[in-house]
Amino acid sequence: MSEKIRSNPYLTGNFAPVRSEDDFDLEVVGDLPAGLEGALYRTGPNPQFQPLDPNYHWFTGDGMVHAFRVGGGKVAYRNRYVRTPKWELERQHGRALFGGFNPMLSDPLAAGQDSGVANTNILFHAGRLLALEEGHMPFEIDRDTLEPRGYASEYVGRVTAHPKLDPKTGEMIWFGYGVGPHPFSTTMSYGVTDASGKVVRRTDFEAPYSAMVHDFLVTENYVLFPVMPLTGSLERAMKGLPGYAWEPDKPSYVGLMKRGEDPSRIRWFTTQPGYVFHPMNAYEANGKIVAEVCLYDAAPLFPLADGRPGSRSGARLTRWEFDLTGATDQVKETAIDDLDSEFPRLDERFAGLAYRHGYYAADTTGAKSVKMNAIAHIDLKTGTRKVCTFEPGDQVSEPVFVPRSETAAEGEGWLTAVVWRAAENRSDLVILDASDVDRGPVAVAKVPRRVPFGFHGNWVNA
Repeated sequence: MSEKIRSNPYLTGNFAPVRSEDDFDLEVVGDLPAGLEGALYRTGPNPQFQPLDPNYHWFTGDGMVHAFRVGGGKVAYRNRYVRTPKWELERQHGRALFGGFNPMLSDPLAAGQDSGVANTNILFHAGRLLALEEGHMPFEIDRDTLEPRGYASEYVGRVTAHPKLDPKTGEMIWFGYGVGPHPFSTTMSYGVTDASGKVVRRTDFEAPYSAMVHDFLVTENYVLFPVMPLTGSLERAMKGLPGYAWEPDKPSYVGLMKRGEDPSRIRWFTTQPGYVFHPMNAYEANGKIVAEVCLYDAAPLFPLADGRPGSRSGARLTRWEFDLTGATDQVKETAIDDLDSEFPRLDERFAGLAYRHGYYAADTTGAKSVKMNAIAHIDLKTGTRKVCTFEPGDQVSEPVFVPRSETAAEGEGWLTAVVWRAAENRSDLVILDASDVDRGPVAVAKVPRRVPFGFHGNWVNA
């Protein structure tokens, strides 16, 4: 193994994969909330073999699902690889075959084979547990055993890792980028899956340029597509340069479309160069669309177009406003928080609607990295913020909100998150009172080994 591979930051520390699939009953410290019964499902990259690319990127590892089941005063943990066709092919040959973001490094055995990793998000819709990543169709797994059920082939092509569930209609709203047979295409798709799980719409349109469009925004009547200058280029990749790279000379666009209209009627707003991996929420108010997003000055984790390292950048919670009257196509941008943040969430019963409470993973150290050491709650009405900061070295996942009951007021409930305990090199499931996060966890379930850093997860009631 070369020194370059050994020192890859995405293969060391708590980024490094765990290759065992385990079932543990967890020791619980504190009191599990009465009525909190269900499962937190999380997924993240966990390559089963040493990657071919010495510059292996975290986003390209095989997906592994981690399930924490809570009920009856107990917590059980189970993890399994998502057994995609890629995973199965590499398992058959006993080594990595795919080059990740550098297809030029792929083994000939990978030619024409499916490369999906299902490593970015996992959610439950219409009775199906779906593991997602933005380059392929959703991959269904069994909600109890985590065994594979295969691709949801009715989606026919790429689907975002960040669909939005409409709390009023039960629809799942989604999109895809880089659609079609050619890598890094400018074609995008807009789609709708109804409450029964039937795909009722998939329509293609062209973006201003090829970009990594990781997430999008949905309100009661509109969808918004951020196309920001983390650009894709096959020509670059063929020259051995980064397939995806930060190009700050390009403008940022946000396409606004009514949910029932054809994409040919998208209205493109412009804003200064920046990057958003994740919005918190968006809603309509007084002839405008208002959105809160975690905005970076420059896309983190990616190089410049010439291969030089990109600058370090931390995201701050920022408000975007879009004028629906047609008076301007400029996005109004206002900073609303001064704490570095990522993985913003909300009480999902208010997704696409006016809301008050937001939650996010935070970095109180100002390190400008994806390693977060705190969980924050912001009251968007008063502007007040509460923060739970963990021990030095500990790192926290995205906080996922669980309402106290179906009829509880907004923000009445719990936050669930996974914390890596650096000093012990293992992880905990922590549960916090969402309205009192600075009090610290009310219950902790202790995993006897570490859970590698991942991306996203969701709670599913029992």
